[in-house]
Parts: sequence; C-alpha cells; structure tokens
Amino acid sequence: MLSRLFTFVRLPAKQGFKKTSFFLTALCITLFFILPLLAIISQSWLADWQNLWHLWQTVLPDYILNSLLLLFGTIALSLVFALPCAWIVSNYQFKGQRLLQWVLCLPLAMPAYLVGYLYTDLLDYPGPVQSFLRDLFSWTSVQDYWFPSIRTLSGACFVLALVLYPYIFLLVRIALLEQSENLIHSAKILGASPWQRIKKVVFPLTRPAIATGAALVGMETLGDFGTVTYFAVPTLTTAVYDTWLGYGDLGSASQISFFMLTLIFILVILERYSRNKQKTYQRGYEKKSSFGTLSGYKLYLAQAYCWGLVGIAFFIPFAKLIYWAVHYFENADLTGFFNYTYHSLSVSVIAAIICTFLALFLNFAHRLTQQNSVSYQKITNLSLRLSTLGYAVPGTILAIGILIPYTAADHLLNDLLKRLNLPAQGLIFSGTVFALVSAYVIRFSAVAIGSIETGFQKIPPSLDMASQTLGYNGLKMLRKIHFPLLTKGILTALLMVFIESMKELNASLLLRPFNFDTLATHVFTFTSDEQLENAALPAITLVLVGLLPVILLTRSLILNVEKERS
Repeated sequence: MLSRLFTFVRLPAKQGFKKTSFFLTALCITLFFILPLLAIISQSWLADWQNLWHLWQTVLPDYILNSLLLLFGTIALSLVFALPCAWIVSNYQFKGQRLLQWVLCLPLAMPAYLVGYLYTDLLDYPGPVQSFLRDLFSWTSVQDYWFPSIRTLSGACFVLALVLYPYIFLLVRIALLEQSENLIHSAKILGASPWQRIKKVVFPLTRPAIATGAALVGMETLGDFGTVTYFAVPTLTTAVYDTWLGYGDLGSASQISFFMLTLIFILVILERYSRNKQKTYQRGYEKKSSFGTLSGYKLYLAQAYCWGLVGIAFFIPFAKLIYWAVHYFENADLTGFFNYTYHSLSVSVIAAIICTFLALFLNFAHRLTQQNSVSYQKITNLSLRLSTLGYAVPGTILAIGILIPYTAADHLLNDLLKRLNLPAQGLIFSGTVFALVSAYVIRFSAVAIGSIETGFQKIPPSLDMASQTLGYNGLKMLRKIHFPLLTKGILTALLMVFIESMKELNASLLLRPFNFDTLATHVFTFTSDEQLENAALPAITLVLVGLLPVILLTRSLILNVEKERS
C-alpha cells in the first residue's frame, strides 16, 4: 500500500515526491473544507440526547412541520412563477422578449428579508394599500373587511418564492431552448395534441432542469433565517439559533443542524436520482426550436404576467428603497455606513483571495493526478466534490460547525500557553474575523472551484506534457503555463466569492466579532427593529452588489445557448 502511495508514474524521485506533497496538501485542504460537517456530526452524537428529547416533546415537531410547509410551499409558488415565464420567453418572439429574459432574473439580487419587510410596510394595516382601500370603500376598522396577513407562513413562502424563482426560470429556459424542433414535428405527425406534446415530449426533456431548480430553491429555503425570523415563523433554522444563543445548548443545536443537513442531502440525492433515471438524447446537428409569435390579448396577457412578476419581485421593492434613501437621507448614519462597508470589503476581499487560492491548488493537484493511476484520480476527484459541500450548508449550521473545532483550538492553545507560563491570547480563532473569513471560504468554495475547474478543462493535457519535457514541473508549470490561461476563471472566482461574501447574513450574524458589523448584519438589525428606512442606503448597496453575479450568470448562460443555436 505504501509503495502504491508513492509510485505515481515512472518519474525521478524528486518529481514523484513533489506530486506526493501536492496530493497530501490537497487532502489537508479538503479536510479544512469538510471540518465543520465532521464537527457537527461528532458533536451531535456525543451530546446529551435528553435535551433533544425534551424539545421533541414540546416545540420541535412544530418547527419541523413549519420547515416542511415552508419548503414545499416555496417550491410550489416558485414553479407557478417561473414555468409560465420560461415557456413564454423561450417559445415566443414579441416586443421586449430579449429584455425580459434578463430582468426576470433580477430578483435574485434582492435579499428575501428586505422584500419581506418592504411588503409588510406596504400591506400591513397602516400601510398604503389598506389605507387606500379604507378610504375608497369608507371602511373604518379591520372588522369591516378581510385582508390577508403578510407576516404568516404563507406570506414567507410568497416572499421567498419571489426572490428564488429565477433559479427554476433560468434552468428551464435553457432546457426549452435546447430542445430540437424535430421532436415536436414528429409528435405532430403522430397526431399528438398540444397538451400531449407538452406532456409526452417537452416535460420529460425539461424535468431534470425543473428538479435541479427546485432542489436549489429548497436548499435556499431551508437555510433562510432573515425572512422567517422577521415573520416570526419558527423553523429548524430559528430553532438552531434559539437553542444555541437562547439556551446555550450547543449540543442540541448541533443535533438539529445534523437533522437539517440530512434533509438537504436528501434533496440533493433526489435531484441527482431524478436526472440519472431520466436518459434523454438529442443530436446536436438537428434544427433548434424556432420562436412563435404572440398577438392580441395573448400578447397582453403574457407581457402583463412577466412584467407584473418582475415588478412585484424587484422594481417595487427597489423603488421603495430608493424613496427611503432620498427621503430619510438626513437620518442616515454615514459614518457607520462607511465603517460597515469597510468591514464587509475587507473580510470579503480576504475570503475571495484565500478561497480562490485553495480552489486553484485543489484543481491543479487533481490535474497532476490525471497522469497517474485511476485510484489517485478518483481520490482527487472525490476531494474536489467534498470541498464543494459547504455551498449546500446553510450559514447558521456552518457557523456552528466552525465554532465547535475553533473553540476547542482556542482552549487548547490557551492551556498550552498557561503551562508555558505565557499570557493567554483569548479567543483568537473563534472570536476574531478568522472564523468569519473561514465561514466565507468554506461556504463559497464551490463557486471558486467550479470557475477554475472550467478553465482547467479548456487546457489540453498535451500542454502539460510539453511543459514537463521543457523542465516546467509542479508550481513552476502552474505559474508559467496554467496561470496565464486561467486568468479569466480566476478573476471570475475572485469576483463571485467577493460578492457572495458581501451578502452573506446567517454566518455573519453568528461569527462576527464584538462591535464588528457588516453591511448585511447592519441592514438586518434595522430590519428587525422596524427601522429599515434609516438603513436604505446600505440596503441599496447590497442590492447593487448582488446584481453583478446575477448579470454575469445570466449573460454567460444566455450567450452559451445562443452560440449553440447559431
């Protein structure tokens, strides 16, 4: 076994040692990425189960039920919002169609808790909508009429669906554009009605995209904390937060986190199982689907639905933020705004650099092992996949997984310093920005790894062989050969991790040091205190920052599809 470990290929001993060091370093990096998950699993099994049993007998069933209702309700509403828009934009040509395919993705840039607060302000009893109705119909009190309450479980589903439906819209739209027209013609020749063509041809081909989009919506819904907290809807996420900070019970919080992780991985497994069971093939040289035309009332209905959806999900909330930013500008804390912006920028830049560097090293180590045995290729490929698991873990759970080992490391370090008669250093791992940066790096490693992996796939293996022939091995080959060719992927990884870190709320709330607020935590604090109008400026900044990855993602997917169609 040891001989196999150090025998990569028939190379000089020095070169084989270098490849071994790359391989072992990559495994250590992977261990860093999965350490929070291992910590949660171990802590949940070692903790006292008596407290969890007490929670199960009292409030935990309600938390689970609310989480499941929130999950399925949000997915159902997201499908209702996304599928008609994807069908209209993908199959029909009309004025404004090209613009719609972009703006329908803009709600992804809006934090859900912002949308929830803004619609609470609009739709609550003292809000402008109900005030207008009372003036119009001469109603004097709430007993005179009925109006749905936004701050309920169904209201949370509605708000989350408004900002998450673009996941399904983008994937289904691409799947519809990639369908061959010959399949539809064949179904027509066989006498299939329009509904039968959708049921027998279109839906089976788009089902993997629907399942993938629904799984993404489900994972984001289970991990949401800001919206459900503001709407006072007790879910498993709030249970983790309350159990840990409210009752000081880290063990029970870890056990609830483990249960949530199980639900999330079940979603992932079901999504992949759905795709694996559905095998569909389309020949690339077949003519792609052409656009139909819409006119008359159908055109007006289609445009009203699509523009109305994006108006409700993005333009109305964003316009409200702009109004508050202008109207309450004198109340804005500009000094605090600049301080919080500096905090967000600093930790996000550090996290982006570290995350991109680690992703580059992991991909490079995997590329080196492609010249070796199949077993090493499988290990490094598994290492890459494991390193991306953090993206599926909600920030609240990830924060607990980080604090468990980091707190233990702090205690070990201080005990060691005490034995050496040296002054204790305090919580240098769990009580500083080190923990916050670690959370960002682990949470968004999948973004960086995916971007750089795509760049590596475009570099032919023959280039590596030629560089090795010329004496460029190891880091020298990475620096001189690969790095110039990976510039675009590296810059994309840096930008995406930076932007996602700027917006991260859940982990920031739990891991930020004392007196260290980011833009996201600052805005959420004002939202919780019903004073968002005084923090409209940082809220607009968060939305504008969030627009960048949405535009980049949409542009990349749309251009790729249009390139294939041409």
